[in-house]
Amino acid sequence: MRRNDLQFFVRDGRRLNTMLRDLRYVRLGTADIDAASDFASRILGLQEIGRVGSRETGLSVYFRSDQRHHTLVYFSGDPADQLVGFDLAEGAQSKALITELAQLGFESRTGTRDERAVRNVSTMVALRDPSGNALELVVPAADSDSTFAPSRLAGITGFAQVGLRSTAPERDEIFWTRALGARVSDRIGKAPLLRIDDTHHRIALLLSPRPGIQHIAFQMGSIDDIMRAWYFLRDHGIRILFGPGRDPASSANFLYFEGPEGMIFKYVTAAKKIVNEASHRPRQFPVALRSLCMWGSRPDILEYQSIT
Repeated sequence: MRRNDLQFFVRDGRRLNTMLRDLRYVRLGTADIDAASDFASRILGLQEIGRVGSRETGLSVYFRSDQRHHTLVYFSGDPADQLVGFDLAEGAQSKALITELAQLGFESRTGTRDERAVRNVSTMVALRDPSGNALELVVPAADSDSTFAPSRLAGITGFAQVGLRSTAPERDEIFWTRALGARVSDRIGKAPLLRIDDTHHRIALLLSPRPGIQHIAFQMGSIDDIMRAWYFLRDHGIRILFGPGRDPASSANFLYFEGPEGMIFKYVTAAKKIVNEASHRPRQFPVALRSLCMWGSRPDILEYQSIT
């Protein structure tokens, strides 16, 4: 962005035609590609589908969690180098989107041929939200026609959500809703929970002094899978950060745990749907522990401790 705030956007009152359809992938830099890849496969339970590059020139390792071509990529690089990709509607034109974004003061660029190739997309627009989080808006190429084959029977059925750090959640909410078409489902304090389809939320904006991905969540089949994961992770020495618990806003069952280089991963299941857009009104949850878990689990997560 070229401007420090979004007040001009509020006064303008317009919304862009951009509509996010789904989460597509996350790309994470790592200083130890072997350890990160082992975690994604052996602990998370994702399916490794391929590697691009070399150890000498830089290696990227691709993982699936569902029918998508890939949902997680670890690449050799700075662990602070992180981005999230979102699906746009088929036929979206990158040049038109970039022009429209520029007219409202948002800087963006089209992806290069090589960038589109390694992401398996036909269209790509790269930009940053007001906090500095790196985003890619893409039209995917064909997804895999093979069945997802997890490395272990973890119970994963899909890519569920991301938490993004926000230096000003109220400001960033305007960007996500006005520029990218997300809708507010509920708020916990100033933190909005945003939906881009009928699932309660796919994006959470969480107050933090710096940008970055705060957590990455994978969909599980049932609460039984969550509880089996709790025992599995504990037995394998993985640090549990929050849960098992139940989210008061979405009604989902969850389990947060620590991954390589401090990344927070989450298993989640049974989030409620919002199917009637016209009648839905966001609820305001108080700044309190009961707004995070109706069972009473306490988070060992900085962004959540500030709430409790």
